[in-house]
Amino acid sequence: MSAGIPREVTTRADDTPQRTIGLIGATGVGVSAIVGGGIFVLAGVAFSTAGPGAVIAFLFNGIIAALTALTFAEMSTAFPESGGAYSFAHRVLSVRAAFGVGWILCFAYIVAAALYALGFGHYAGEAVRGLIEMVGYTPPDWLTGRSVALLFAFLSLGVYAEALTRNPKGSAEKATVGKLALFGVLILAGLWAVLTADEGTIGPRLDPFLPSGFSGILVAMGFCFIAVQGFDLIPTIAGDIKSPVRNIPRAMLWALGIAMVVYLPLLLIISMVGTPGDVGIATLAAAHPETVMALAAQQFMGPVGYWLVVVAAILSTLSALAACLMAASQVAYRMATDRTLPRVLEKVHPDRKTPLASTIFVTLVVVLLLILMPDLSAVGAAGSLAFLASFSLAHLTCYLARTRGIAEQNGYLTPFFPVIPILGGVICIALAVFQAVVVPSAGVICLIWLSVGSIGYMFFFSHRAESVDAQAEARDPHLVKMRGRRPLVLVPIANPATAGQLMALASAVTPKKVGRVLLLSVVRPPERPSEEPPTHLIAAQESLSAAMTRALGQGEAPQALMTVSTEPWPEIARVAELHQCESLLLGLSRFPRQTQDRIESLLGQVDCDVLVLRAAPGWNPRRCRRVLVPIGGRGWHDALRARLLGTLARMGMEECIFFQSFPPGTPEDRLVSARKHLRHLGREKVGRQVQVEVVTTEDVPGAIIERAASCDLLLLGLRRLGRRKKDFGPFALRLAEEAETATLLISRRG
Repeated sequence: MSAGIPREVTTRADDTPQRTIGLIGATGVGVSAIVGGGIFVLAGVAFSTAGPGAVIAFLFNGIIAALTALTFAEMSTAFPESGGAYSFAHRVLSVRAAFGVGWILCFAYIVAAALYALGFGHYAGEAVRGLIEMVGYTPPDWLTGRSVALLFAFLSLGVYAEALTRNPKGSAEKATVGKLALFGVLILAGLWAVLTADEGTIGPRLDPFLPSGFSGILVAMGFCFIAVQGFDLIPTIAGDIKSPVRNIPRAMLWALGIAMVVYLPLLLIISMVGTPGDVGIATLAAAHPETVMALAAQQFMGPVGYWLVVVAAILSTLSALAACLMAASQVAYRMATDRTLPRVLEKVHPDRKTPLASTIFVTLVVVLLLILMPDLSAVGAAGSLAFLASFSLAHLTCYLARTRGIAEQNGYLTPFFPVIPILGGVICIALAVFQAVVVPSAGVICLIWLSVGSIGYMFFFSHRAESVDAQAEARDPHLVKMRGRRPLVLVPIANPATAGQLMALASAVTPKKVGRVLLLSVVRPPERPSEEPPTHLIAAQESLSAAMTRALGQGEAPQALMTVSTEPWPEIARVAELHQCESLLLGLSRFPRQTQDRIESLLGQVDCDVLVLRAAPGWNPRRCRRVLVPIGGRGWHDALRARLLGTLARMGMEECIFFQSFPPGTPEDRLVSARKHLRHLGREKVGRQVQVEVVTTEDVPGAIIERAASCDLLLLGLRRLGRRKKDFGPFALRLAEEAETATLLISRRG
């Protein structure tokens, strides 16, 4: 089967009852966002910079959009879930990169919504002014001012935001059909005007065709790229589309094709017969940038043409507004579920189950943008820049996904790979850079938005986002492969009695078919040369043999390394750094002071997660059914803890107990708040409900030891004193020494 043809692949996701949007509905989402809104709001800018050559600018933008649509088709069928480019980045790149993509994508949709809302406001004010004139009165000047436009914009935002909470598809289907009909009338009337025009009247209007040369086309492309954006809204609702493998690619290409069929003839007709005499369209657009389309239609259709444009503009801006609000709220909702935005945005309508909090949030940000930004032209340019940047990353994720062998599992493959993702990505980046140079304010606005998001993520979102992401990786090791990682776990082996259980734990925490285990045995050099093998070398061989036997019995194939060093602990740190290990697993039966100092020194030298296991002979992590997790401190190790709990849950953990203690006399409301917090924490780290226990006691270690007696594993985080300084502390040391159950002490890198 050829690469560009979708193959029908039935997956469980296709049949979920939440999928309610068919091919026509999905195509309508794209058409409603693309067709009309951008051309009415931004045509004046395009004509004033490129003249009649604006049609070439829109054509080139359409080609860029088509390349991107092919990439989006592959990625959205590989990952048929809501979120669009954000979901692609989250699957293929990393949670941090996904936040950056989602943050700038949400900004782009919000900017587009602001442009369309304000465009509707201006045209609505113009319609009211025209109606007043028709009944014989003189309309006041303020009727077409900014204040009235903002009032209409706010009303439209409120109406469509409320509609989205009732219907995830929005409520712009009738408006989409109506505006397409009006565009058809305009194009047919324009064609008639061209065919019946007096000889010699069209040529002067098209001369010069490119008043600013090719650079004018590039400037127009940068300003107006947002006008061909809209096909990418379809993947943002992929989780609601029926048979996504078949419908998503077709819907995007159909929507983009319909847009080009409308845009290109209309722009060319406007240039040919939309101006009086020998006046060029660039001159008319420079004098009347907001109403150039209406004035041009009036030229070849009279007042009827003017009113057709006004009505079409109102319908177009409304449908585009609804589509952008829906896309922005879907991206924000998906980010909230991944905790890259606050979890409050995950709240849905209690009855309709539609994104409620994210829709309100997006609407309020649009309102704020409309109030704070008196000149939205620069913001619109920033929106185009944002879309171009996010699209370039979508091309990158498509390339990485295919080279990592992910996309072949699904039904649509981008043709001419890797030419299309590479070419599309380079063009998007180049046009984005050009846009930032030509319109510096656009680059500054995007930079400010990214800076605000980066600060927010670093200080408020990263902790929980990375914990949720670590748990997701543990429960789905395929996610690790998709991100191109091959984590290596280093397991120093010194005692044959603990070698087997260390290997069992190492194989449990290593993603199947992706991760690797490196067994290390450090042998001290003999004091004097001898032909007989020293006893410690024989013991080291026995330890490696025991661990290797255990691994082979579990179907694992670890690597083994034996080195010679007078100082085992620094040698462990050297090997961990040399092989860029992601985790280091140690096994100890006792914690004497000297051993504590050596481990604490090791923690300061290695840049990887460290796990220290103390367990009785015969302990097996695959038989852990009940795990106790004391909660306290600032949660430095939450991501590592989430990864371990996700792994144990995948292996059959039946009960996870989150345990927290407070001093006697703690107010009841604080205890209730702690239980609620632990429940939220448990869902993020385990992916399901956990048992929560909050007690008051003066002997916290004693309470934990008593509770751990009925569990299979006690999971503790080491105390963090600084980025490179962590220690056991008396609390963890007492638990590790006195608890009868297996104890795992963890320390996250950095």
